[in-house]
This record gives sequence, C-alpha cells and structure tokens, in this order.
Amino acid sequence: MTITHLHLLMEKFETCTLPKEEWTHANHFVMALWYCTRLPIPQAIEKIRGGIKKYNESIGGKNTADAGYHETITLFYTRTIADYLLTAHIHTLTDETLHTFLQQAFLKKDYILRFYSRDLLMSKDARLYWKAPDKATMYSV
Repeated sequence: MTITHLHLLMEKFETCTLPKEEWTHANHFVMALWYCTRLPIPQAIEKIRGGIKKYNESIGGKNTADAGYHETITLFYTRTIADYLLTAHIHTLTDETLHTFLQQAFLKKDYILRFYSRDLLMSKDARLYWKAPDKATMYSV
C-alpha cells in the first residue's frame, strides 16, 4: 500500500463508498493509523469509533451487543497503534513508514489473544464496553 492508496481508502471509508470486500483486517489498522497520526488520541478514538459504526451501518450491518462495532478490540488496537507510533518516532506517514507498519506483529489476527481469553473478548460486555486484558497486560509481553 502507498500513501496514495491510503488517501483513496480513507476517502471511500469516510464517505461509506468502500466496497465491503475492501474492509479488510489490514485496512482497519490503516484507517486507525491514519487518524492516530492526524489527531490527538482521544479525538482519533472518536473518529475511529464513529467511523466504524457509520461504515458498518452503510453496508447493512448493525452495531449491537452481538455484532458490528467492538469497543474492546477498537481501544486495544488504537492504544497499540499509538504506542507503536511513539516508540517508532513516527510523526508523519510516508510510503516507507506505511510499509513498515504493515509488517508489525500486532497486525496478525490472533495477536490480541495473547492478552485476552477468547471468552472475555467475545463477550457482550467486551463488545459494548472497554475490558482490560485478562491474560497479560499490554506491557508484559
């Protein structure tokens, strides 16, 4: 992915014209990265949270206790991305920083299960509200 592709992805995401098949696992991360590099983290969280909910509804999905937006996953990965940006000293995105970001271990689908039991992560409470990890803290791994 290039910065040019990222700009197009974000335009489609924000206008809810992104085809559902392009709303991939990696593109969730790239979208969050975009906001985390452009806004203070509290504002980035609100844009990510609102954007996912709006996009889900635009493709016919629902944001309920059983489906759609997931608060714990969103906040866990937003914090992970923010920590990555701080430790890697990334202030602006380039093709190179984007490429390096997409190689990070935390983009692997099961990464979050190092910190959460599947039961807790898939619970209704975790979908609706932030739940702290029950297996390991974010800084102990």
